[in-house]
Amino acid sequence: MQVLILALLLFSFSAHAATKPCRIDGFASEVQCGQIERPLNPLDPSGKKIQIHYMVLQAQDRNKLADPVFMLAGGPGQSAINIASWAEGPLNKLQRRRDLVFVDQRGTGRSAPLECPETEDLSKIADADLGIAALKSCKAQLQKLPYGDLRFFTTSIAVQDLEAVRKSEGYPAINLLGVSYGTRVGLEYLRQYPQAVRRVVLDGVLPPDYAISGNDIQKSLDSLFSDCSRDAACQQAYPKLVQNWRELLASMPKTTVLMHPRLNTEASVTISRDTVLGMVSAVLYSPVNSSGLPFAITEAKAGRFNPLLALSGQTALPNAGKIFVGMHYSVWCAEEAGRLPVVDDDFGRFRSETYRKVCGVWPRGTVPAVFYTLPKSAAPVLLLSGGLDPVTPPQHATHVAKALGAKARHVVLGKSGHGMLMQSCVDDLVYRFINAEDAQKVDLSCVKPIPRPTVWALPKG
Repeated sequence: MQVLILALLLFSFSAHAATKPCRIDGFASEVQCGQIERPLNPLDPSGKKIQIHYMVLQAQDRNKLADPVFMLAGGPGQSAINIASWAEGPLNKLQRRRDLVFVDQRGTGRSAPLECPETEDLSKIADADLGIAALKSCKAQLQKLPYGDLRFFTTSIAVQDLEAVRKSEGYPAINLLGVSYGTRVGLEYLRQYPQAVRRVVLDGVLPPDYAISGNDIQKSLDSLFSDCSRDAACQQAYPKLVQNWRELLASMPKTTVLMHPRLNTEASVTISRDTVLGMVSAVLYSPVNSSGLPFAITEAKAGRFNPLLALSGQTALPNAGKIFVGMHYSVWCAEEAGRLPVVDDDFGRFRSETYRKVCGVWPRGTVPAVFYTLPKSAAPVLLLSGGLDPVTPPQHATHVAKALGAKARHVVLGKSGHGMLMQSCVDDLVYRFINAEDAQKVDLSCVKPIPRPTVWALPKG
């Protein structure tokens, strides 16, 4: 018995030996924070170093379990620590007996951040060419940082940092919860360190061998148009919605005056076709925001772009989900630029051309060919998809589930968008999937279809 007690005490000590109490925005009480030193270039361990920061929400029960949940943020470019207060709610039940760990991926948050504040100016948001010029200027500034070699921020290198944190904290195995781009991080960690993974949950699956397609965005918009055509209220309010959309694109570019919805300042700008496509793409992530899109398209066709600008969120206050733009392009240009499809549809052309222009000058890290493969998984994997998701639609997860093998299970919510964790009973489902002794026996039937939100129309009178 004395040996067992000693072993438990040793585990308890090692699990938090590297962290100390700290204050993080969004938390009323102290949490645990840690940092580890990592080589910027893994092949040069004696070269330049960066600090990888992470945060631990300790298990609430004294009888805690040894395997924590690592939350993997989206983007690429979100800070896991910044979204921790958001994730705490849906993961609260998991925290009863498990630590929740949030690691700022290199290039985000507190871990060698790669920010581009010059891209947030209203004129550069509205004008795609000015925005690209601002990105190129930002790249030059980032390269002057002590850690400014932008080739060393790839996903494959980042998951090696995650493994270093796991070892530093003394966790024998971990559970992975990835959202959006974080699903690609989870799959890469699973490929490199399968022995360290107990369970995996992937919400909005982005396979490493599948680039984001403009065709998926177009399908999401077409679905909105189709649903509107079958809804009497929408048809009455927006009888020429598809025609207005086509005429809006055909009329670009347009010079207009934009009112900043938050700062109440005006700017005279020229809005291009690509700018409109970019703003509509952003709106389609959320079915709730999409309910205002028929109104915003109708207003934009009449030359009033402020509703579309506000809905797109591009002028919102910096929030927990902000993207560290320099990290985004460091990852994306390394992993996707060589695979950008040649397409002739509106959204596909917009996405491909934007990344081609930026990635043409952005340094690219080396990505091993094996990164684009999907090995079978010995760990149970739960995949979640929204049927209206414009960037990671269900067919991505279907493809991944097939490759991972018999222990992968896929749940689809037909009228949901990008991100399922806050929908229906999904937070409880994730808890039961990670907590169950046999994940294959977890009943998934609590997930029920959610109708598309009613389209918003200007009140009469």
